[in-house]
Amino acid sequence: MTEYEIRALVEKQRVYFRTGATLDVSFRVRALNRLADCIRSREADIAAALRQDLGKSAFESYMCETGLVLSELNYMRRHVRSLSRERSVRTPLAQFHARSYQKPAPYGVTLVMSPWNYPFLLAMDPLVDAIAAGNTVVVKPSAYSPRTSALVSDLIRECFDEAHAAVVTGGRAENTALLEQKFDYIFFTGSQSVGREVMGRAAAHLTPVTLELGGKSPCIVERTANLKLAARRIVFGKFLNCGQTCVAPDYIYCDRQIKDELAARLRSEIEAQFGEHPLNNPDYGRIVNEKHFDRLRGLLDPDKIIHGGGSRRETLQIEPTVMDGAAFDDPVMGEEIFGPILPILTYDSLDEALAQIESRPHPLALYIFTSSKAAARAAVSRCGFGGGCVNDVVIHLATSGMGFGGFGESGMGSYHGREGFAAFSHYKSIVDKKTWMDLPMRYQPYRSVYDRLIHLFLGRF
Repeated sequence: MTEYEIRALVEKQRVYFRTGATLDVSFRVRALNRLADCIRSREADIAAALRQDLGKSAFESYMCETGLVLSELNYMRRHVRSLSRERSVRTPLAQFHARSYQKPAPYGVTLVMSPWNYPFLLAMDPLVDAIAAGNTVVVKPSAYSPRTSALVSDLIRECFDEAHAAVVTGGRAENTALLEQKFDYIFFTGSQSVGREVMGRAAAHLTPVTLELGGKSPCIVERTANLKLAARRIVFGKFLNCGQTCVAPDYIYCDRQIKDELAARLRSEIEAQFGEHPLNNPDYGRIVNEKHFDRLRGLLDPDKIIHGGGSRRETLQIEPTVMDGAAFDDPVMGEEIFGPILPILTYDSLDEALAQIESRPHPLALYIFTSSKAAARAAVSRCGFGGGCVNDVVIHLATSGMGFGGFGESGMGSYHGREGFAAFSHYKSIVDKKTWMDLPMRYQPYRSVYDRLIHLFLGRF
């Protein structure tokens, strides 16, 4: 779309929002029902598009994308009426007699910018939350996942009038044109570098933002951990979508005493889950494009590879790879890996490990495998991170009952379920003051008796 067409689309949505049509909760429910029906009817098409863009199997596509979107839709359809209700709060005695309450209200015209690694999930989940909260939405999917982006565009066009929800496809020029517009809210998922640009552009209009970014998410394996189960779950979470997952364990940080056994179990698990020749496994995906393929190949250190390391340029595939003896100053530790490379670092004491993690930029996720409740409490209390798991990885992302989001360098704001509705809502704080009584103490001329009453009401009640 041209800049003129984008400006016209945003204005069309603004005019539509001002009609008040989206304020009706029944209208929102009907829209969510329509979307759910469309997604179910297009499940095979969604899987085919994800297979073309990222080599995902139909099983993984449903487990990690389509099914999670339907789960979010189901949550919103069940709870949108209660989430939309006014919530009464206690009124101070000094404001007698009145009713105080908070009323959720949609922001208005919102922009959702989604990435390529989970191109269906990360475009549709924020859309669901925005629609449930009563907004209009412009979705900008990634140009790096063209088949899925085209399908998202078709699906939204089928379910919504473009004045309510629409898709703008394209690349950098369209992103720039969109960020020139005045939106009422921007929801961005992607890299830290682009997130900074989005936030800077939003600041020009004082537009609030949610930023879902990334970072180097550590996976601590403490000496009391069940190493067989830890290896199985780490391999699943790390190599899901070929490591192209924002909450994938970026590196293992384990107790030096159990490192060798853990490494051996990781190698065994990779073979158990992906076979002896993972690049021939039809359920193992690929890297999104040559640029990222070459970047990942550049992070491999042949002297430290203890498993995998092979690649196939014609299919843009890299084997699940484990690197032992990594250090924090290695190239592989200088950036978020976002690929199927798993470095192992070691520590001598858990206190040392937690201090090292806390000295680095806050990650999107943190994981710890341990049988010690004290160790788990120490990790989740002392370290700053967006979310995480004890004795598992990545699964916190799939829980609509609690928010998902970053912290510090890994993002701001959260969404999913109630938090998703709140992300796209402004809560108006309102006092409905009754007219049958009017306490005189706040008016001039001030009197000593009123002074005592003010101190009583405000200082003690």
